Amino acid sequence: MQTTKATDLGDPDLYTTLDRHTRWRELAAEDAMVWSEPGSSPAGFWSVFSHRACAAVLAPSASFTSEYGMMIGFDRDHPDTSGGRMMVVSEQERHRRLRGLIGPLLSRGAARKLAERVRAEVHGVLDRVLDGEVCDVAAAIGPRVPAAVVCDILGVPAADQGMLIDLTNHAFGGEDELYDGMTPRQAHTEILVYFDELIAERREHPAEDLVGTLVRDGLETDDVLLNCDNVLIGGNETTRHAITGAVHALATVPGLLAELKDGSADTGTVVEEVLRWTSPAMHVLRVATGETTVNGRHLPPGTPVVAWLPAANRDPAEFDEPDAFRPGRKPNRHITFGHGVHHCLGSALARIELSVVLAALAERVSRVELVAEPAWLRAIVVQGYRELPVRFTGR
Repeated sequence: MQTTKATDLGDPDLYTTLDRHTRWRELAAEDAMVWSEPGSSPAGFWSVFSHRACAAVLAPSASFTSEYGMMIGFDRDHPDTSGGRMMVVSEQERHRRLRGLIGPLLSRGAARKLAERVRAEVHGVLDRVLDGEVCDVAAAIGPRVPAAVVCDILGVPAADQGMLIDLTNHAFGGEDELYDGMTPRQAHTEILVYFDELIAERREHPAEDLVGTLVRDGLETDDVLLNCDNVLIGGNETTRHAITGAVHALATVPGLLAELKDGSADTGTVVEEVLRWTSPAMHVLRVATGETTVNGRHLPPGTPVVAWLPAANRDPAEFDEPDAFRPGRKPNRHITFGHGVHHCLGSALARIELSVVLAALAERVSRVELVAEPAWLRAIVVQGYRELPVRFTGR
């Protein structure tokens, strides 16, 4: 079914309440295709919502490219200047080369080696918050674990990690007043300045971290900068909200914490449901490379199309009781990490981080009490928690 709305779906005010899920679910159920007039995007864009349509737009065989940009606001006539240079906005040989360089440092094997770092971070936070005052998980736990891990991968010294976490908050949460002290553009500039200095350090003193790997392979400084920025923000901003969402689930799904503790709930299956239910990456943009058809509508070359991943992950045609958190949900064909050749390279890392977090909480916490309903970020790039106040009771 094709529909047309006057609403600009790039307006971040649409996503600050749970009304977004009702809207997405209805649009997914209709297999709708919606046109947003110019506004958040200079030329407007089409949107798809169903699991089937989103997967089709993102499929390897689809006539679409990410090279003009992957977020609302970019299109063929207003391209991302990182196109063809940063991994997420590159294609074919360039994309394969960058995946080959970055992939091993984000692989399952690399993630297992970092599991102890994750455990230490989680236990350090729990030491401070167990049986204490109200803890805002979105600030105290969500950001710490993925930031520590991705900074280790990049080679960022511990003394600089707090500063970079703050900059990534501004870079991806910049529409929200919580981060109104700095624009996303300013935050990206600060991140790039920092990595420019780290790159110079690696040219003098080689290392086996990601910055050292990209420098050693001969990438130009600007390209190393862009890909470090991408890994830093991608590794932090989505996983932090999935971790916060995992705690939200522990506070609101009856028996979940006890089932994780006694082993009656499989941790890996619960992790997949956390990923589907939270679906932190809100949208992915693609631009048609040739004439193509989506949902029966003919699109000329250069047409921007946005796939709404949280809508696909709550499509009632794909998931029974899509709004419910079901710890044993199988199958669970969520597309939280995207689909096709641009499937998120950090997916193994995110899964292991979530597994370790859930295991640590099950080991040490007997109850998670939601003190107030969560507040949501005013953003269109991430579906994120602004605040999640809880109390943790120790075992």
